[in-house]
Amino acid sequence: MTTLWDTTGSAVVKELAAQRHTGGAVMSGVALTLVVVSDEARVNEAEEAATAAAEVHPCRLLIVVRRHIEAPDPRLDAEVLVGGRLGPGEAVVMRMYGRLGLHAESVVLPLLAADAPVVTWWHGAPLDRISTDALGVIADRRITDSSMAEDPVHSLRLRANDYAPGDTDLAWTRSTPWRATLASTLDSVSGRRGEPVRVLGGQVEGDPENATAQLVAGWLSSRCGCVVEVVPSIRVPGAAGIDSVELRLDQDEEVRLHDDRKGGAVITQPYRPDAVVALPDRNLGELVGEELRRLDPDEPYSEALQAVTGTSGLSERPGCREHTWHDPMQPANERDELETPAPTVPVDSADDDEVAQAGVHDVDLAEDPGAPPADQAVAR
Repeated sequence: MTTLWDTTGSAVVKELAAQRHTGGAVMSGVALTLVVVSDEARVNEAEEAATAAAEVHPCRLLIVVRRHIEAPDPRLDAEVLVGGRLGPGEAVVMRMYGRLGLHAESVVLPLLAADAPVVTWWHGAPLDRISTDALGVIADRRITDSSMAEDPVHSLRLRANDYAPGDTDLAWTRSTPWRATLASTLDSVSGRRGEPVRVLGGQVEGDPENATAQLVAGWLSSRCGCVVEVVPSIRVPGAAGIDSVELRLDQDEEVRLHDDRKGGAVITQPYRPDAVVALPDRNLGELVGEELRRLDPDEPYSEALQAVTGTSGLSERPGCREHTWHDPMQPANERDELETPAPTVPVDSADDDEVAQAGVHDVDLAEDPGAPPADQAVAR
């Protein structure tokens, strides 16, 4: 491991190449680049989870820690590791101070693995709009966690408003064991009958303010074509926010899946004895590792998000995002004016310096024939 204090992005690139040659390590077959965005308070937890995920999915690991963006002088401190404490691959931990933290992509872009997909994971409260962070705009897959928001249900609505194919949520990932068990249970009933099963309704008992519980209800609603709601449970639910799920089927049958608080779930269905299946709580590294298995749009997630929030057409949105400049240090009223796409230089002025000298665009001058020449505009 090499620590570079008050360094530059080019120095980090050179050090990474030097460590490869010195140690004789050559990363081949890298599946992706994983960019992790965290604050200092959570960076150890993020490193541990990212390391566990990197052991399963060979990747170049880039951890960005934004610190003190209000600091007067920008600074970059970096740790460069090849086969060190962050797994067998290449890893760089970058702590950015001052305004550099708002332009983290200027350091990250040269470090991306060539011809490999980019996944960005924010370990913290989700952004209101991913387009305001260039680290999300450059990513093929974007991972947030609505459960870390102050209001997880409101965060789901923000995620729906801001959704683009390629987005996903660890609150959704936590529901995988529940969804898999429910699907297999309904398949069992269908196999016994010899015909498809129709779900007429049901409910999820748990915490109505939990994002995972809401997404499971939304998934059932979208898949079954009926309304499934989250209702408060008598017991305090586990990490997934779910205590039990009850589904009413056709032919006057019902299935129930409830947490036994022993790392498993009890399945109750007609004409069969109760069965216990494993339903363990997974750690953060396992959740991130699951999301790295697929890099295509997660359509079941978008359908569940639609059902929870009442939005539509999420999967039809374009997957590419356009970066919107966002300065958290600006007052809200000024920020709204700044968060607009930058105007483009007119084609007929592309090779002319008049636009830059005058500070105005030709299209503005064309709208006002009586406008002063460029040199007078500069003086004014």
